[in-house]
Amino acid sequence: MIIFNYLLICLIFGTTFLAIKVGVDASAPPFFSAGLRFFIAGMLLFCWLVWRKKAALALLFRKEMLLTGIGLTFGTFSTLYWAEQYVSSGIAAVLSATGPIMILVLQTFVLRLKTTRLSVFGCILGFAGIIILLLPQLAVSANIIWLIGCVAILVGELFYCMGTLYSKKVIQQFPEASPIALNAAQMICGGLLLLILSFFTEPVNVHGLFSPKAAGSLLYLIVIGSMVGHSLFYWLVAKTNPVFPATWLYISPLIALAVGVVFYEESITWVTAVGVVTVIAGTICANLDSLKALMQRRKTA
Repeated sequence: MIIFNYLLICLIFGTTFLAIKVGVDASAPPFFSAGLRFFIAGMLLFCWLVWRKKAALALLFRKEMLLTGIGLTFGTFSTLYWAEQYVSSGIAAVLSATGPIMILVLQTFVLRLKTTRLSVFGCILGFAGIIILLLPQLAVSANIIWLIGCVAILVGELFYCMGTLYSKKVIQQFPEASPIALNAAQMICGGLLLLILSFFTEPVNVHGLFSPKAAGSLLYLIVIGSMVGHSLFYWLVAKTNPVFPATWLYISPLIALAVGVVFYEESITWVTAVGVVTVIAGTICANLDSLKALMQRRKTA
């Protein structure tokens, strides 16, 4: 069951990038559709948990939920949704896979935690892969807005990393709360912030959201991407450890590239393929020591 659910979240998270791309290409306002996705998904999950008496309404009014929502939802997905107007879903997925490398860099230089040579090599390899991905495209087309979109995704991943590190403290601070309740609460807060951002920055054509592509994209992302995918992720964290489920980042970019090429006619060159392999290899190397340590600790326990 663990392996099946792991493969399922790899598939789900790998296809969400294309679902976002389909929605924004169908003229769904990026900030509004992102806010609607997370606010509705968070509310449905949180109400279900309150009904089962596994969450308290007071949780929504804690500043910790707001700060986590800024990192994990608002900062991460405002940039991703905006960027996918100009960047293919496959490239967006590969750039998003740099999250574990950024976490390692933050832990090393901000939190002053010790690291290994293999992890340092993985970071260098991962960033080399990013350069391989970005420079040829820029040299060929001189598409500045494409480059800005790629940088925006990387900035969003920085938000995600800070939110991830902060959320670990929040989980320890609220040991009696369900991790799914904490995730639902931060999605509500982050979703509200995205809707506020949308109100001040973009025109919202409600009728455009009811087109088949926009509505289908939103429904898939709410139910499958947010509710099912994130619930399975936290189930795997509870059954295994925090690192094993996060390795979806090594597999999902390949799925995202494949579905983008097959179902949405996105192009991929051999240079892009080299960049993709380099980024994923760097991410694996950067986190290999942590993965081995946790697996060994689990065997010992």
